[in-house]
Amino acid sequence: MTSHTHRTHRSGWLRAGVLGANDGVLSIASLLLGVAAAQMDAGQILVTGLAGLVAGAFSMGAGEYVSVSSQADTERADLDIERAALLNDYDAEHLELRDIYVKRGLDLELASEVSRQLMAHDAIGAHARDDIGITETLAARPLLAAVASSASFVLGGIVPLLACMIAPREMLIPAIAVVSLLFLAILGASAARAGGAPVVRGAARVLILGVLAMAGTGLIGSLFGGVA
Repeated sequence: MTSHTHRTHRSGWLRAGVLGANDGVLSIASLLLGVAAAQMDAGQILVTGLAGLVAGAFSMGAGEYVSVSSQADTERADLDIERAALLNDYDAEHLELRDIYVKRGLDLELASEVSRQLMAHDAIGAHARDDIGITETLAARPLLAAVASSASFVLGGIVPLLACMIAPREMLIPAIAVVSLLFLAILGASAARAGGAPVVRGAARVLILGVLAMAGTGLIGSLFGGVA
């Protein structure tokens, strides 16, 4: 038999991790480039970057937790509705599941038997999966998403910070930009590979967005630095 490698089970943590790391690089690099373009000294730039890293990590984690918790609340509410329906009108729920299988291509008799057996084994599980669309693989996990998002933001944000600490002041802007864009390309390619998508396309889209974000904040820093 031919073996298959499926990647859908990675979607929850992969999405949060990629989002966090991508945001970490873009946010911190753009912040550093903005204040560097405003002619701040090296110490001020570093403190700004560190503050942005801490604030961003907490913000990403909290935002992801609240967002995914809302999804989890919706899933629980839908499951409660199904449990009540199964208690109050089991036969109607059997017919509802049967009709779902008929629409998917089973004949009426087979669909009825499949519905009966699945509900006898795990009625709420069968309705969660085939009626609502909730599966164990894709179920909301707020804490996992929050930790993945927050930790990956820190890992991503450290990259431009390290460039800021190592590069001399006169090379600060190009060093941060080049290192950050290189890391973004690697991140985009790695995420695409992990998700089974084209690697070049994954790298290209984060690079384009990264250039736009960094150029925009650098321009704003130059303008306000000149005014100051």
